[in-house]
Amino acid sequence: MKKALALLLALAMVFSLAACGGGGNDASADNSQPADSGASADNGGSADNGFRDARTLQQDFPEQVAWNDMTEEELVEAAKAESGDITVYGISSRIEKICDLFNEKYGADGLNAISFDLDQTEAIDKVRTEAESNNVNADVLQCKDVAGDIFVEFVPQGYVELYFPTDICEHIVDDNLVTYGMPFYSSLSYWYYNTDMYPDAEPITNWWQFVEKDENGNQKYSIVAKEIGTEQAYLSLFASFIVNADAMEKAYEDLYGEPLEYTYDASQFTDFEIPENNAGYEYMWRFSQMKMSFIADGDEIVAAVHNGVEGRPTFGLASAGKISGRDDDGLSIAWLTDLKPYNGIQNCNYLYPIAGCDNPAGARLFIRFMMGDGFEAMCKEGNWSVVDNFENPKNPFPISDANAIAPDLEAIYNVFLETQDAWIYWLNGNPNM
Repeated sequence: MKKALALLLALAMVFSLAACGGGGNDASADNSQPADSGASADNGGSADNGFRDARTLQQDFPEQVAWNDMTEEELVEAAKAESGDITVYGISSRIEKICDLFNEKYGADGLNAISFDLDQTEAIDKVRTEAESNNVNADVLQCKDVAGDIFVEFVPQGYVELYFPTDICEHIVDDNLVTYGMPFYSSLSYWYYNTDMYPDAEPITNWWQFVEKDENGNQKYSIVAKEIGTEQAYLSLFASFIVNADAMEKAYEDLYGEPLEYTYDASQFTDFEIPENNAGYEYMWRFSQMKMSFIADGDEIVAAVHNGVEGRPTFGLASAGKISGRDDDGLSIAWLTDLKPYNGIQNCNYLYPIAGCDNPAGARLFIRFMMGDGFEAMCKEGNWSVVDNFENPKNPFPISDANAIAPDLEAIYNVFLETQDAWIYWLNGNPNM
């Protein structure tokens, strides 16, 4: 009954709603979404296959749209009509601090939020399992969507809902960031190098340099990273090279002054197909045959860059936030910030109310708080705010200067499984591992 009261309050506003930003004004007559939203697109192309962004998809669900224009005060009153704690599944340990700040502000209203600090895979697996078993235990999901599975699968299947608070969305700096959901903050994965070894300038400016060999045919650099095939964010980055194969090919030619020679064999795969002469696959093939040190913990990756591996210059791939090891632990590390064709993908953390939750109003109130006062808890170097009325003072430059491309999750989703299968196959045949 309490959940129904909150929903009725939201629906009362549906006839005066103004949807966040663009995305179409007419709701679909049958209130349905395409089951294969984007799943049949070719590499890099989404304009001609019926692609609809998240705000357009939300128009199919007036009960979700109705929440967008509700004020903080209206959400507080609706949340008070609900019961139980507002439960948050998050992939950042800082969500607990945001819950503490939320409880300080709204505790007098009888509202309380609790967090569960999960890793990415665990968070989305819990949401999927609970939805499919009709045993929903959380109200808010905070996670990345680096491979597009949340947007392409969770949204159409009704595991999570979309929420675009109108007044907050007016301040989002790049409208493209709202293509796949409500963005919380942006980050990316950086390559780290040792500043004691290279005190004057960044030693690598092109992705192809990581796979270089010396005059004797030996690997020039030591590489440390999480295992690419099991780390969704990094595998999505490699998938982006396949989507942007022309840019990868040009980066090679600009660096070496000659055409790229293709050495991988696309015909060796029998269970799936990959294209021939794709510079992204060529890069992944060469990278997969290197001797690498796989380390599961990002803090240990940057420590390995500081200490070196096998006496060679060592480079490590880790999230931007691991730069904190420089100040907290005295590590001699820095980001490589000028790689061609780009440093990485401007990954977003997204915020979703969980469908069928006990506190739909509380979930949206918590999301509003996260986008405002709560973001103070996320202020560390390597996290970039997505709104123009707040700038993280700990970052050395704005996200627009990070040499990162905007996410094209639809295109990445379309090649992700083949990327993963090819990586695993090639890595298993690596004689150096």
